[in-house]
Amino acid sequence: MDPGVRDDLLLRLFRQLRAGGLNLGIAELLAARQAVADACSGARIGASLGVGEEGLGRLLRLLWCTSQAQSAELDELLHRLLVELEGAQRPEPAPLPPAEPAPPPTPHPQERPEPESLPPVPVAVPNPAPAIMPLPVRSPELAVPAGSDPGLALYTPVSRRAMAYGWRYLRRPAKDGPCDRLDLGATVERAARLGYFDRPVLGRRIMDRGHLLVLVDQGGSMVPFHRLTRDLVQTARECVLSHAGRRVDIAYFQNVPPEQVYADPHLTERLALADLLADCSPESGVLVVSDAGAARGTRSPPRFAATARVLVRLKQRSGALAWLNPVPESRWPGSTAALIRAIVPMFAMNEDGFANAVDVLRGQALGAAT
Repeated sequence: MDPGVRDDLLLRLFRQLRAGGLNLGIAELLAARQAVADACSGARIGASLGVGEEGLGRLLRLLWCTSQAQSAELDELLHRLLVELEGAQRPEPAPLPPAEPAPPPTPHPQERPEPESLPPVPVAVPNPAPAIMPLPVRSPELAVPAGSDPGLALYTPVSRRAMAYGWRYLRRPAKDGPCDRLDLGATVERAARLGYFDRPVLGRRIMDRGHLLVLVDQGGSMVPFHRLTRDLVQTARECVLSHAGRRVDIAYFQNVPPEQVYADPHLTERLALADLLADCSPESGVLVVSDAGAARGTRSPPRFAATARVLVRLKQRSGALAWLNPVPESRWPGSTAALIRAIVPMFAMNEDGFANAVDVLRGQALGAAT
């Protein structure tokens, strides 16, 4: 198949699948083009059209589909487009020579010929110009269909609802508001001491000045947990910031928080870790989200040493430090996570572990990490 025709086929299939609701972006289209080109050049799926329908369908299902229903829709559209492509490439048969017209029948003298009806004049309908629309840069976040393959179910040890419910308990009340609240006990005590009531005793309003700093491990072995960490960040911003006076700072890193962290999950906008720590106070809560090497099950002394140095700096700025590990606790022994949990409260990222981490962040230190 000619590369131009092949790319046009992929683009048409891509647009029709997106119109049907499939979660695809420009990255998936470029990946499919590169994979099909590599397959054609390497003669791994060779067929009469360069890439056979069965091999092409198998390749695109692996790249684009996450359920059986999506695979069936892709196969149907691909078959239809290939049939149209074969019909467009098939040469048209040579026109036959025109036959001699037959002589008109002689009308009977007693019969009157009926007037000939004029053929309808076809009305030319102009073809509408195709709308120029930009291709999506990123695929949208769509929910998983209800009839998806059970084998493709997402790993969700803690639900988004449980996260939102747990963040509501993250309060650090302090008497630093305006002095306009009646202190009834102090007022009664003053009146009893003086023998008469002269004035009420006012106290400061209790304000929630909670500050949360979340450091999220991004990329590498944390790729399978990106959806989980994205829900964690979104619920923290929605629930913690819903109360006046609270503040949430989010930063991303890879493997170990270095001097330079990032403000976005794509690790492009750099931030200085010292600037983030400068805004922290002893009442601030710091949460680190990382597998700590447990995903690969390896123990790395350099990684532990670098992480320990960062944790010491965090403890100097904040009195509430917790670590959430999305990898099940059964895989921690023998990895760097087993060493890190000895110096910081580390919890599994399930509902109980998340609730315990929130308790630590609001100043209720636990006796031992679970």
